[in-house]
Amino acid sequence: MRTPQQAQAQAQAQAQAQDRREAPRDDGTMSTALWIWPMLATLAVCLLGVNGTQLGTDELVTWEVSQRSPQQILAMMHNVDAVHGTYYFLIHGWTAVFGDSQVALRMPTVLAMGATAALVTLIGRRLFGQRAALCAGLLFALIPAVSRFAQEARSYALVMLLATAATYLLLRALDKPGKWAPWVAYALCVMALGLLHLIALTIVLCHVTAVVLRTRHERRGLWYFFIAVLAAAVCVLPVVMVGRSQASRQLFWLPKPSPWGLVEIWPQLFASGLCTGAVVALSALAWLERRENILLCASVAVLPPLVLWAASHGDTSYFRYQYALFTVPAWVLLAGAGLAGATRSWLRTAVVLAVIALLVLPDQRRMRGSFEHDVPHAADYAGAARSIEKYYRPGDAVVYQRGAPWMLDQGVRYYLRPDVDPHEVFLAATAAENNELFPTYCPRPAECLAGESRIWVVVPGNSSDVLRALPAHQALALRAKYTAYGTETLSGLTVGLLVRKP
Repeated sequence: MRTPQQAQAQAQAQAQAQDRREAPRDDGTMSTALWIWPMLATLAVCLLGVNGTQLGTDELVTWEVSQRSPQQILAMMHNVDAVHGTYYFLIHGWTAVFGDSQVALRMPTVLAMGATAALVTLIGRRLFGQRAALCAGLLFALIPAVSRFAQEARSYALVMLLATAATYLLLRALDKPGKWAPWVAYALCVMALGLLHLIALTIVLCHVTAVVLRTRHERRGLWYFFIAVLAAAVCVLPVVMVGRSQASRQLFWLPKPSPWGLVEIWPQLFASGLCTGAVVALSALAWLERRENILLCASVAVLPPLVLWAASHGDTSYFRYQYALFTVPAWVLLAGAGLAGATRSWLRTAVVLAVIALLVLPDQRRMRGSFEHDVPHAADYAGAARSIEKYYRPGDAVVYQRGAPWMLDQGVRYYLRPDVDPHEVFLAATAAENNELFPTYCPRPAECLAGESRIWVVVPGNSSDVLRALPAHQALALRAKYTAYGTETLSGLTVGLLVRKP
C-alpha cells in the first residue's frame, strides 16, 4: 500500500514525463542543420548595402567616443551616457583591431543579427518544433527593422542578441531546474544585457511567466531563478544609479506618450506597416500551440512596450521604439509557429515567405537610403567633405554650427581624408577634453581668430548666407574680417568659404 508521499512523487514524475512528451524534442544534430540557414540568410540580407547609408547622428557619437582612450570614456560616463558605456568600450576595442570604416563600425551589429537569427531558430525548435523554427528564423531575416539596425553602429542589435540569448539560456536552465550551472550562465547573460541597455531588463518580467509555469513540479528552479536575477541586478546596480541621475538630461526631448502611442509603436518596431500586419496575423494563428510556450513568447512580445509606456508617465519618458526592439524575436517565434501550423507543407510555407518578402521589398530598399539613419535632417556629410577636399589648401580653418541634434563637426570630419585637416578657429576644448559629448568654444570669438586667410563654414539647412546660421557673436567676428567667396548647397546643409578681406 502506497503512502501519500509516494503517491505525490509518482504523480509529479508522471506530470514531468507528460511535459517531456508534449514538448518538442531538441535534437542537437537537427538543430545544427537548422539554425545555419536562417543565420546565413540574415547575414546576407543585412550585408546588402551595409556601406550605402551615411552614418547617422547616433553612429557619429559612437565613432567619436570610440576614438577616445578607455580613461576618457570612463570619465565621460560620470557625466553623460553611462548607460551606453559598455557598448562604447566594446566598439573601442573593435575599432582598435578592425579600424573605423563604415563597414567595420557596423559589422558587430550585422554579426549580432545573424547570431540572433540562429538563436531564434533554436528557441523555435525547442518550443514549437522544426518547421516552426525554420519559419521563424527566415521571417526574422525578412523584417526591415532587422536590416535597419544591423546596419547601425549602436547597441540595439547587440541588445536583441543578448535578450534572445537570455531566453534561450532560461529554457535550457528550466530543462534541469535543480542544476545550478545553467542558472549561472543565465545570470551572466542578464547581467551583460543590463550593462548594455538597462531598459532591456524588462524581459526578466516576461521570464517570470515561464519560470512559474515550468517549475510547478520542481520548486528549486524557482529559487535558482530569483537568485540568478538578484545576482545580475547587484552587478548592474552601479549603472542603474548613474543612469538614473543622467536620464532627464539625455531623454528630455522625449514626450510623454499618448494612448495612441501603443498603436503606433508596432509598425515602428518592424519598420513596415505591411510586415507588422503579416507578423501579427500569423502570430494569431499560433493560439493552438502549447499554452506555456505561447504565454512566454506573447509576454516577451507585448509586455515590455506596455511597461515602457506606463513608466514614461513619470518624470522622464522612456517610450522610444528602439528600446523595445528586443521584442521582435518573440513576435517572429509566434508568427513562425502560426505559419507552420497553417500551411502544413514546405511548398505552401515557401510561397507565404516569398509573398512576405515581396511585400516588404519597398521597405527594405527604404532602409538602405543614403540618409535613412539621419532622418529628418538628411545631412550630406560625405558631400560636404568632398566639397572641402576639392578646394582645400593647407592652413585652412573651419567653423561648424553645433548643437544637438546636429553633429556637423563629427560628420564632416569622419568623411574627410586624413590629409585634409582644417583646424577649428573657435574651439576652446574638445568634447573628449571636456569628458562630454560636446566641446566648448571661445567666449570672445574675435580674439580666437589668428589671421587665417581662408575659413570654411558648415551650417545646417540651405542658405546663401552661411554666417546667418552661426551664433551672433561668431558671425559678427567673421563679418568684420572676412567676406564670402562662395557657397554650395547640399542635402540638409550648406558649405561656405570665407576669405580674409584685403
